[in-house]
Amino acid sequence: MQIVQPIRDHEKIEEIQEILKRHSMRDWLLFTIGINSGLHLSDLLTLRVKDLKDKSKVTIREEKTGKEKTFFINQQLSEKINEYVAYMDDEDFLFPSQRTGRPIKRIRVYRILNEAAKQVGLEDIGTHTLRKTFGYHYYQRTKNISVLRDLFNHSAPSVTLKYIGIGQEKQASRG
Repeated sequence: MQIVQPIRDHEKIEEIQEILKRHSMRDWLLFTIGINSGLHLSDLLTLRVKDLKDKSKVTIREEKTGKEKTFFINQQLSEKINEYVAYMDDEDFLFPSQRTGRPIKRIRVYRILNEAAKQVGLEDIGTHTLRKTFGYHYYQRTKNISVLRDLFNHSAPSVTLKYIGIGQEKQASRG
C-alpha cells in the first residue's frame, strides 16, 4: 500500500489549483475545500449544494466516525462556491459526475489529483493527500497537535504527527 504525503510547498498547492481551475471549477473546488477542511474524502464527495451555499461555517456528521465536524469557509472561497452553485439545485451533489449526476468516484478523484500533481513534479499523491495537506499546514501554523489529533479523531499525538508526515519530514532533511 502506497503511503501518500501532504503537499508541503505553498507554491505547489497554488500551481495545482491553477491547473485544476483551467480544467474544471468542480475539480478546483474539490481540491481547495479538501485542503482547507480536513474532511475525509467520503464526506467531501457527499456534500450537497445546500451544505455550503451561502455559508461560512459548515457542520456535517462524519460517515466514518458518526461525529459532528465543523469547518469554516473564508469569504473568498464562499464567493467561488456561490458562483459555482449558482445554477445548481440545493439537493444537487457539489461534485457530481457529468455522466450520472451522482458524486464522482474515489478513483476519479485519485486520477484528477495525480494528473495535476505530476504536472507540477509531485509524486506520492492520493486521495488522503487533501486531508494530510490540511493537517500539515494547520500544524505548521498553530503547532497545536492536540486540537489536530481531536479533529482527525486519532488515538495519540504521535499518530497524528506520523499521519501528516512530520516524522518523515525530519528524516528527509537529515538524509
